[in-house]
Amino acid sequence: MARHSLVVPEGSARDGNKLWGLTALGLEAASEVLARPLGEMGGTARGAARPGAPHAMAVNETIIAITHTIPEATRPVRRSRPETAASLPPAQDTVAAEQGTGDSGVAGIGTVASWSTEVVHHLPAVGCNRSAVQADAVLLAPEAGVPVLLVEVDNCTETLDVLAAKFDRYRRFFHLKTKGHQGLEVPVWSTLYPPTGREGHPPVAVVFNPGIRTGEQALKNRMNRVLEGTRDIWSGRYERMGSILSGPADGYTNYTDAVPLLVTTLPRLKEHGPLEAVWWRCGHRRWETLTDALDNPDDIDAWHHRDEERRRERDQELEQERLQREADLQRELRTSTPCRPATAAGSLRALRPARHRRVRPSVRRRPARGRPPLPRLPHGPRPPATRSAQGAVRQEIRHVSGCRTG
Repeated sequence: MARHSLVVPEGSARDGNKLWGLTALGLEAASEVLARPLGEMGGTARGAARPGAPHAMAVNETIIAITHTIPEATRPVRRSRPETAASLPPAQDTVAAEQGTGDSGVAGIGTVASWSTEVVHHLPAVGCNRSAVQADAVLLAPEAGVPVLLVEVDNCTETLDVLAAKFDRYRRFFHLKTKGHQGLEVPVWSTLYPPTGREGHPPVAVVFNPGIRTGEQALKNRMNRVLEGTRDIWSGRYERMGSILSGPADGYTNYTDAVPLLVTTLPRLKEHGPLEAVWWRCGHRRWETLTDALDNPDDIDAWHHRDEERRRERDQELEQERLQREADLQRELRTSTPCRPATAAGSLRALRPARHRRVRPSVRRRPARGRPPLPRLPHGPRPPATRSAQGAVRQEIRHVSGCRTG
């Protein structure tokens, strides 16, 4: 491969083995062998192995610890087997490959083809300086519930300021926008990776490799300092929700601008595998599995679930109060009128407060507009003046009728 300029020597590892690095031509040849696009193969990390390749070897060990699969042959190899080979039991590596586990029997996530190393994410240039953030490895395993996971390997040699600055560049890259197919602005990372299915930016996992120089307590102190130094990056924003049933103290955490940050150690991954509770999500308070660590238990969906539970409990309380009122009414009817049957409408009318009862107005004749009311005459015989007046009216009517007849 070196004769064809596919690899270049990169020094020797600490155990004495010689290290080789892929050239650009070798990377292109590897993409053809693996049947993957060249853009998904990552970078070459030129010069990473010169001081003994501690970081490159740690990245390789991390990928092997998360995948836990036996390397597959890139090209079919014809092998001659004896006739009695069919009766022999299958080899242990074949059984492990069929079950998706490695030689240690620990299940993993994805395959070698699910990984890309030394992936560069470009940032806007400031003057003549071109900035970028380079991920050590990127895992794409949607079949395992991990659409995208950016992995950073720390050998506990970099300063905390350098490590925290890298996470800040990740957030700057996640803020970049571009035009989508419909002319709308979409995040740049969404054009490179599949959607996460969760609120927030793509998750970033930090794998600490303590080695033999960093003790257990020193490793814990380093992890805690990283957690505190990146709090504004992984923590969400608390939103108070006002509702009649939720109360003034309820709300949710908005993770729209948060970068989910997970930490673990390389010894934990090697011993237990990636599917066990070996991940610590910054903001959570216990070791969790990868899917549980990626979830947001206090987001807007959790608040909607709590609010729905409160509404259901409130409806049940109102139904119980209604049934209790009806039972009290029936009991009062049986005790108040035992001998006289009463209808429900009459009973409800009797129990209704006085201010809600319908009062029937009394009928009173009002005088015509513009005329004074006539005095009410006393009972008995009419006075003579009234009789003479009526007789005069009758005599006048007869006189008028006689004139018309004649």
